[in-house]
Amino acid sequence: MNNAAQDYYQLLGVDRHTSTEMIAIAFAAKRSAAIQQNIDPETDAAFQQIVYAYEVLSDPQRRDFYDSLLVETAVPTLQLNVTISNKHIPILDTPQLFYLLIEIRPHALAKKQQLPLNLCLVIDRSTSMRGERLERMRTAVQLVYEKLAPGDVLSVISFSDRAEVVLPARAINEQEEARAKIATIQASGGTEIFQGLAAGVQQMHQVALDNYTNHLILLTDGHTYGDEVECLQLAQTVAQENINFTAFGLGTDWNDQFLDALVAPSKGQSSYIDQPQTILAFLEERISGLGAVYARDVCLHTKWPGFTTLQDAFKLTPFAQPLEANRSDIPLGNIEGHVPLTCLFVLQLLTPPFPTRVKIPLRITAEIPGQANQTLQETIKLQLLTTAAQPKPPPALIKAARLLNLYQLNAKALQEAESGQLALAAQRMRHLTTRYIEAGQAQLAQQASLEANRLEQTEALSAAGRKRLKYGTRMLFNQTVIFEQDD
Repeated sequence: MNNAAQDYYQLLGVDRHTSTEMIAIAFAAKRSAAIQQNIDPETDAAFQQIVYAYEVLSDPQRRDFYDSLLVETAVPTLQLNVTISNKHIPILDTPQLFYLLIEIRPHALAKKQQLPLNLCLVIDRSTSMRGERLERMRTAVQLVYEKLAPGDVLSVISFSDRAEVVLPARAINEQEEARAKIATIQASGGTEIFQGLAAGVQQMHQVALDNYTNHLILLTDGHTYGDEVECLQLAQTVAQENINFTAFGLGTDWNDQFLDALVAPSKGQSSYIDQPQTILAFLEERISGLGAVYARDVCLHTKWPGFTTLQDAFKLTPFAQPLEANRSDIPLGNIEGHVPLTCLFVLQLLTPPFPTRVKIPLRITAEIPGQANQTLQETIKLQLLTTAAQPKPPPALIKAARLLNLYQLNAKALQEAESGQLALAAQRMRHLTTRYIEAGQAQLAQQASLEANRLEQTEALSAAGRKRLKYGTRMLFNQTVIFEQDD
């Protein structure tokens, strides 16, 4: 019997973080099931492998030694690829930009352990949702329910100025009356998002969070009233428990800056749903990614050299979202499905006046479900030279940098419009129109041109135009980066 060839954790049906007490419970359950199937645990060769696995994992010293062997022989779950704009940096007396593209993807030979999904849908049912919006929302939630796996856990909260638990947190195969209960959601009242979030988080805590991929999806069409601080504090707290947020804004009367801030602690996604008929497509796409999480809580750790300033950080895939650029440890989010986690970092360099060599150590940490956590490391080596050749950066880096520049240009125009610098904002929108045309984005170019006209004629941006430009530009990152990786 070749015990060394077995994965003892898999034999017992537990993961590598399971306590000794739970391992004993798992072994007892295996033994009971064998007896019920008329298998003699004392003589059956297959069950003796389970016995040996239990003997190893129930002994702390033997388990520690076995875990160390697993680490030494395991195929790495993740691969790290780092692309830089140039390794030879010219010494200048003016600031210059340096681009860093990081891609983290599942290893081709890595085994994926699928965790069940603990999903909570928090649905706005305020008066403004009445009619087609709520009807489409109910239909979408019912169809999403049917696509979840039997072991997944679903809860549904509806809220206005108070919250109602439509479906308490239960496994899908225990939600017999789900469709009928979802159909009872009716529109009334105002919009207090904290009520819905708090009720949703409470339902998510009904299961052991470590055993699930935990995600809350908020769907709203309006501004919340007076509880923004409480919402953001709650998002910050639950992010430490591996509960991630996604926020979808429907229509034009919601606060995009608030939803961005709400998902930021968990590195989740905020997005714009223009028409009610596309609600289902957005939900399906988001949930399909959640069902295939390879790694959680991915984080970049580094110490930037003293002559550098991290100017911008942006996640490109699996979805586009700004990252925090004001810290040395930068949370990146999760790796979902077969799409790599790709991030672009822009550094401003003010080089010292003498040639030198510089090392920038990068360390990536990630929690791998059912396995030991993984650390990836790479060191960027730069040379600062009096005269340095300027080769063309890699094509993927050029495209990502151009798209980020488009996004920043749009963000700057929006800021100028909000601060009353209308002439500057209109001028920048005209420039943005040209850039969209050059990028082959006719619809975004047309929208930017319309907004430039509105700024000149009415001294204001349209709510719809603002969101179409912001979120439409974000979607370009996904389309461009994923397309190139598939080529």
